[in-house]
Amino acid sequence: MAMLHISREHARRFLTAYHFQPTDLPGVFERLGTVQYDPLNPVGRNPDLVFQARIPGYQIDDWQHLAYTKRLLYDAWDKQACLVPISDWPLRAMVRESYRPYHDREILGLDPETPERILAEMDARGPLSSLELDDHSRMADKNSWYGLTKAKRALRSMWVCGMILTHHRRNGRHYYDRPERVIPDAHFQTPLLDNADAFHRWIIGRRFQAVGLLRPNAEAAIWSACGSSSIRKAAIAQLVADGILTPVQVDEKAWTYYLLTSALPLLESTSTATEHANEAEMRFIAPLDSILWDRKSIEHIFGFDYIWEVYKPEHLRRWGYYVLPVFYRDRFVARIDSRLEKGVWTINKWWWESDVKPDASMRAALKRASRKFMHYLNAHDIIVSEAIDSKTRAVLLSGKK
Repeated sequence: MAMLHISREHARRFLTAYHFQPTDLPGVFERLGTVQYDPLNPVGRNPDLVFQARIPGYQIDDWQHLAYTKRLLYDAWDKQACLVPISDWPLRAMVRESYRPYHDREILGLDPETPERILAEMDARGPLSSLELDDHSRMADKNSWYGLTKAKRALRSMWVCGMILTHHRRNGRHYYDRPERVIPDAHFQTPLLDNADAFHRWIIGRRFQAVGLLRPNAEAAIWSACGSSSIRKAAIAQLVADGILTPVQVDEKAWTYYLLTSALPLLESTSTATEHANEAEMRFIAPLDSILWDRKSIEHIFGFDYIWEVYKPEHLRRWGYYVLPVFYRDRFVARIDSRLEKGVWTINKWWWESDVKPDASMRAALKRASRKFMHYLNAHDIIVSEAIDSKTRAVLLSGKK
């Protein structure tokens, strides 16, 4: 397939439309295929932030009804922990078998009787969290987000390899059960995808779907569960040959990007700078939003240098602990550091990008964004640091009016 050549301005318009056309929860997964989960919760968790940037009227935890009552989504190991469509169950068999992290195999291998004991308790008592299990002794590794107790580690290890699944959550805590009591029969009884070549083409295609415009040599974390570099190269070549991916060069950069061929009509419709109503909205973007997965391409296409500093020591942070990029029209214009505590949204810092000069339309968009974010948080009050410039502070405060 012939290489397409587009400008950075065109790439920005395409990615803006690809990611931020207003939709509903099923629409987000139809477009992206996967949404990364992270347990940190300063202003909602990462999936909540992903959804509020795309779904009008969305509020924290609205997604749980779709996942745990309607069973249209489930928690899976993908690019780290993610929410994925329930129909993915048979397609992700090789992730559960071949691509679970090594330490999960090791944990289960050290105590092979634990899984059977846990499954027997679930059969007798129904969905269980780590609180209901009896082994709360501490593990030596203090850096794992899986938890510090043997009970949590065992459950999480069983979850990664598909022995159990998240049945529901309560205040963020997982309650687990056997997969056949979580995955509806229509998907649980579907034959598993166990052909390695077909699996790699599918999972790698999903990565391009999630980002919209992606480089094959993007950072390694993106390619979790996607095989070695040679496997990925072969799979991408086959996806191009099959007409599923289309190669794109952006602004004569040596890098080759790819997009789903099915997205070409959207690429064509964004070839000229036509104003759309939704582009006038300002959005706060999740730190692990898939538009941000490839930091180098974000810098190339948008001229925006973003590093999530949550795991950096405080003295090494340039911006802050949980800073969200702020998106307006077709570019990143600012960064915000804020917290929700007891129904109060506290904005500690706000930074406009150095080349941004806020005008009346941008401030009006920020006012709308502040109000929408208050609704998303279900917050009853807002506090804005006096260190923020007075005009921006006044606009942010208007979110509670």
